[in-house]
This record gives sequence, structure tokens and C-alpha cells, in this order.
Amino acid sequence: MIYNGPSNEYFELQHLDKTCKKHLNAPVDRPVEDACKEVIWFLEDGCNLIIDAVPYTFQMNEVIFLTQFHMVEVESMCQLKLLRFNRPFYCISEFDGEVGCRGILFFGATDVPAIHLDAVERKHFEHIWALLEKEGHTADSLQLDMLQSLIKTILIVSTRIYKMQTNLKEFDTVTTELIRSFNYLVEQHFREKHTVAEYASMLYKSPKTLSNIFGKISDKTPSQYIYDRIMTEARRLLRYTEKPVAEIGDQLGFADVQSFSRFFSKHEGRSPVQFRGDMHSGNIANS
Repeated sequence: MIYNGPSNEYFELQHLDKTCKKHLNAPVDRPVEDACKEVIWFLEDGCNLIIDAVPYTFQMNEVIFLTQFHMVEVESMCQLKLLRFNRPFYCISEFDGEVGCRGILFFGATDVPAIHLDAVERKHFEHIWALLEKEGHTADSLQLDMLQSLIKTILIVSTRIYKMQTNLKEFDTVTTELIRSFNYLVEQHFREKHTVAEYASMLYKSPKTLSNIFGKISDKTPSQYIYDRIMTEARRLLRYTEKPVAEIGDQLGFADVQSFSRFFSKHEGRSPVQFRGDMHSGNIANS
């Protein structure tokens, strides 16, 4: 089911199988205005995807959340349900914080946010999905409002599940907001700001405060979150573009190609040139 609205609103709901491999592959040259957020619900075990040059295997009743920045390649396809929508359809940056761009599902972080549905949660998802499918065939003046409302419901339900399945549930609203704000700022500024001190200043916190908070939620330090975001972008550009290594390093805020190569080699275990060559030859075991 595909909905096209009068103001470029785009919404898509699909049940895909092994014959629909190309439907998930993200085009490298897609225009930003056409880019969509995606919710993918796997209905079988063993769906193998490469996302941003990193291999993943997803199992039945896992649900993942992708932004327009994620680059997806399908290694082996399985049955799944796909929900896809663009910014004009649901401008999540202007909706509630926890289900928006600063939220935990769509802030463009390095990891792919994923949840696993138990039997009760699966029934809940099936119910909402059925309502979306029904509403897709109800062409009246209220259709867009209803579809948007159901999208928001799915994002709220998913956010609650994600928080329960991670240690984010243990923190108060103020702490959670600080974590989300840090992640959002990193997404916006990782190309030119590479230090914790720069982000701490924008958040009116000390670097030590950020380190203490992140020490409670993860083994990663704030610096590692910044470095991981830079590395994700570096892999994307090396894998999916033909840009020279020096140009990629410049785009990512490094003073020269040597600085970028040292940084990349330290975190990847191979140079940018070696990484690009291995990826083109199919060797991604180090990711």
C-alpha cells in the first residue's frame, strides 16, 4: 500500500518476501527530500543485511529503525513487513521528543536501534499494522490524519519497548534527555567537532559529567560515541562513493589525509585504502 498526499507526503506499507530484495537496497544517489524513515519487522529468522558496511543477521520478531542516512544492502532476504514514510508525511523533528529526531529510534546514531517483540507485543504490533492497512484503503479527508496518528502510535510503542529492553529504563527524564541531546548534537556536528569538551559546552555540562552519565548506561565513553559516528560516516563514504580518501578526510574534519588515515586505521584495524579494497572484494569480516 502506498499513499501519496497533496503536499508530497509519502507513506508506504509493504509485506515483502525473498523476491523483493531490491526493495530494501538503498540507492546511493537518492535526493535528501525523497529520503524516508523506515521501520522493518522481520517475520522469519536469518535475514542478512549489510548496513553502513557492517553485516547484521536479524531474527523473527526483531524490529529495526532506519533513517535516510543508513545505507542498506541485502545479502539474504526473508519475509518482513516494511513501513516507510518521508518528512512531509510525518515531520518527526517537530513532534514529541522521545519519538522524534532527538529520540532513541531516529537520531541517526552509529548502532541500528532494534527491539524484539514477545507474544503480547507482537499482537499489539499486528493490531496497529492491520489498522494501517485498513486505513490505507479508506480514501477520505481524514485518511492522512489517521495514518499519521497510527505511525505515532507505533513509534511510541516501539520507544517504550526499546527503553524496557535497555538500561535506559533505569534513568529519570532529565538524564534521558541529556543522553538524547548529546546523541542529537553528535549527529549534527560530528564532521567538525571531535571532542567531548565541545559537546559538553553546548549542553552546559562538564566533560566529567557526561563521562559519568555514559559510564552508567554503556561501556562506551562519550568520546567513543563521537568516534563511532565519524567511523560510520567514513565507512559509508568509502563503501558507497568513489570520493578520494583525502576528500573524505576533509569532509570529516581532519586536517590532512595522514591524520584521517591514522584515525581510521586505529579504529578499524586497516587503512581506508585497505578497507575500500576489501569491501569491493567482499571481505567485510573485520567489521
